[in-house]
Amino acid sequence: MTEELTKIRCVGCEGGIPALTQEEIKQYLPQTKDWQVSADNKWISRRFEFKGFYKTMAFVNAIAWIANQENHHPDMEVGYNYCNIKYMTHAVNGLTQNDFICAAKINALIIE
Repeated sequence: MTEELTKIRCVGCEGGIPALTQEEIKQYLPQTKDWQVSADNKWISRRFEFKGFYKTMAFVNAIAWIANQENHHPDMEVGYNYCNIKYMTHAVNGLTQNDFICAAKINALIIE
C-alpha cells in the first residue's frame, strides 16, 4: 500500500476476495484527500463543484476516460455546477484498492 495510487492500475475483480477492512481503508485515505468513507465502510464519495456547466461536463468526461482505462466505474450525480462521485466494488459489496486508485486519479485532475 505504500506505492502511490495514481501510478498503479486497477485489477479485475469478479468477487471472491474480501472487502477492505476498516484498518486497510484508513491506510488508503491519506492518498485520497477529501473523499469520505460511508459509516458502513462500503463506499467512498466526494463532491466536486465548478463554475458552470461546461467545466462540470469536462470533468465528467475526464472521469469517464479514467473509468474506462481502469475498467472500474463510479456512480455519479451530475448537475449544472457539481458532480458527486461514489465508488464501491459491487462484486465484494464493499471497498477494494481499485476504489482508492480511481479516487486518487480523479483527485489528480483538480489543480488546487
